[in-house]
Amino acid sequence: MDDHPRMPDDDPVNDPARRRAIGSLAGGIAAVGMAGAASGQTATATPPASPPAASAASAGAATASPLRNPVDLYPNPPFPEQTQPWPGLQSQMTPRPDSGEDSYIGTGRLRGRRALITGGDSGIGRAAAIAFAREGADVAINYHPDEEPDAQEVVALIEAEGRKAAAIPGDLTDAAFCRELVDRALAELGGLDILVNNAGYQQTKKTLDEITDEQFERTFRTNVFAPFFITKAALPHMPPGAAIIITASVQGVNPAGELFDYAQTKAANIAYAKSLAKQLAPRGIRVNAVAPGPFWTPLQVSGGQIPSKLPQFGSDSPMGRPGQPVEIAPLYVALAAADNTYASGQLYGSSGGSGQD
Repeated sequence: MDDHPRMPDDDPVNDPARRRAIGSLAGGIAAVGMAGAASGQTATATPPASPPAASAASAGAATASPLRNPVDLYPNPPFPEQTQPWPGLQSQMTPRPDSGEDSYIGTGRLRGRRALITGGDSGIGRAAAIAFAREGADVAINYHPDEEPDAQEVVALIEAEGRKAAAIPGDLTDAAFCRELVDRALAELGGLDILVNNAGYQQTKKTLDEITDEQFERTFRTNVFAPFFITKAALPHMPPGAAIIITASVQGVNPAGELFDYAQTKAANIAYAKSLAKQLAPRGIRVNAVAPGPFWTPLQVSGGQIPSKLPQFGSDSPMGRPGQPVEIAPLYVALAAADNTYASGQLYGSSGGSGQD
């Protein structure tokens, strides 16, 4: 485990002052990210190897991010065989997932916003938390207490941006804690206008007989019950213009045989977004779902995949590799941003070319 994670200030490219100096460059990146979200695809906010210093002439002129081949942009299978006890730590994975710690550059799209993200310590939730902070938001993250080491890294990254960070560990299968989570986030941030229901529980089983009653119930309590309890508690405090995002999955539209219980919950997450969006549209609150394909996160190494299949995880996607969390972060930013006012009740995919069946 890396007990001393590299902070953005250690990297001149990611130093907050330098990011402000290259605002014109970052503006182009944000435009790319928004275009990707509109088409159901994502763009990675990756700075060039040696970003040019901004000049007075370049201020106000957007510079496009250099093109990079996404096929070989991140690690390709095979990966080392590895397992971790649930819930797993990102800091102990090989290769370590990229959640944008050293690459995501913000442009102020979420300046002044206040977000609560469940599962914000690792994987996609971590990438969203880092991106939101670098876009100007204060962020509260929830996570399981066993994930404290990863969570503290995220807190340090958020605070390095000069944003407020709130770390709220707890068990989302407990309805009382879900309500307490919202209360604590409101108290810590002073309000709430972005809610990301991202935390998920996934355990692979080859046959129905292998799924215990306890696993089935825990999967639904984490993936379906918790978003209900959290959203119900948060809604009275969310103003017009607020955004709600739920992390669904391609499993919700094209389920694998060994993810019987998980796939059903992800289908429910899709219905959550489509139904709630209709209900909340008159209040001016938008609701959308994101359906990731194969992404390299602790979910996979802590029971989410059959261990023998893990070394080739993501190899069957058209790009031949799994996605990295940073690649989907711009989609969450776009769905939370105040200028994306007509996008609601939608399912946005990111699956390396596989599409949605």
